[in-house]
Amino acid sequence: MDNFPIINLENLNGDERKATMEKIKDACENWGFFELVNHGIPHDLMDTVERLTKEHYRKCMEQRFKELVSSKGLEAVQTEVKDMDWESTFHLRHLPESNISEIPDLSDEYRKSMKEFALKLETLAEELLDLLCENLGLEKGYLKKALYGSKGPTFGTKVTNYPPCPKPDLVKGLRAHTDAGGIILLFQDDKVSGLQLLKDGTG
Repeated sequence: MDNFPIINLENLNGDERKATMEKIKDACENWGFFELVNHGIPHDLMDTVERLTKEHYRKCMEQRFKELVSSKGLEAVQTEVKDMDWESTFHLRHLPESNISEIPDLSDEYRKSMKEFALKLETLAEELLDLLCENLGLEKGYLKKALYGSKGPTFGTKVTNYPPCPKPDLVKGLRAHTDAGGIILLFQDDKVSGLQLLKDGTG
C-alpha cells in the first residue's frame, strides 16, 4: 500500500517531533493502523519471546492442532471454509489479574519472559495513549483514565501460531475482522508475511 505509515518513536525526542506527531495524527485519522520502529522494547527480548512461543507451540500445541484439523476433515476440503480461523492460540491475561501461572505447560523461562514483555508493552501502550492525547488536545493520561474501567484496565496478550495450511486457497489464516480494544499492539512474525489491511475498499 502506498504511504503506509511508519512511525519512528526516536524522532519524538528532537527536531522531528512536530512532523512525527503529524504522521501519528494522519495515521489515526486515515488508517487506524501504523507500524512502530524504535519503540524501546529490546530486540533480544522480542527474539526470546518469539523463540519461546514457537518452542511452546511445537512441544505442547502442534499435535492438538493437527488432531483438530483431522477431526474436521480439513486436509481434504474442496470448497472454501468460511467458519474457522487457521490458528493455534491461547490468551494470557495481565491486568486486572494475571492468569500466567494458570496456563498449563508453559516453561518457567517462558512465563518470566512474557511477564517482562507485558511490562514493556504496558509502558509502550501508555506512551502511545499520551501521544494520542497530545494530538487531540487532551490532558496527559485522559485516554488511559477513560479506558480504565471500573476494575482497572483490561490488558492481555493473544499468543497465536499460524501453522502451514494444506489448502491456503480454501482456508483463510484469519477471517476479515476488526480488533476490539482501546489500543492493540501486534508483534508480527518477520519470517511469515501475512498481515493484510483493508483501506478504502482496497486490501
